[in-house]
Amino acid sequence: MRLVIADDHAAILETVTRLLAPDFDIVATADTGRTALEAIIKLDPDCAVLDISMHDFSGIEVAKHLKAGGSDAKVIFLTVHEDQDFVEEAIAVGAIGYVVKSRLASDLLPALKRALTGDLFISPSIKMN
Repeated sequence: MRLVIADDHAAILETVTRLLAPDFDIVATADTGRTALEAIIKLDPDCAVLDISMHDFSGIEVAKHLKAGGSDAKVIFLTVHEDQDFVEEAIAVGAIGYVVKSRLASDLLPALKRALTGDLFISPSIKMN
């Protein structure tokens, strides 16, 4: 699976890259939403792991642009937001995964594996009504 990873916090970006590099082909990393969007359009990865809160474009905005442009990249959000409203908005813009950063080590790999089969993954710590 070819990935683009985007997060505006360098330490998180480095941690995620280190965690996923042994099992996935990381074709680009980005520290802004705009850079992530450009990389995804140019490189056509299988999946994009996006932070929701980035400085210029949010991950939600990136996902909206991808969906409108017909991109086949699956989107997994990696975020601090545990609010159900964020999860619902993420799914509405086409996300197939929603992982909270506090569960990064335990939830990101299962989310990516589920993305391969087209199944939705939401971190179990999030209480959905």
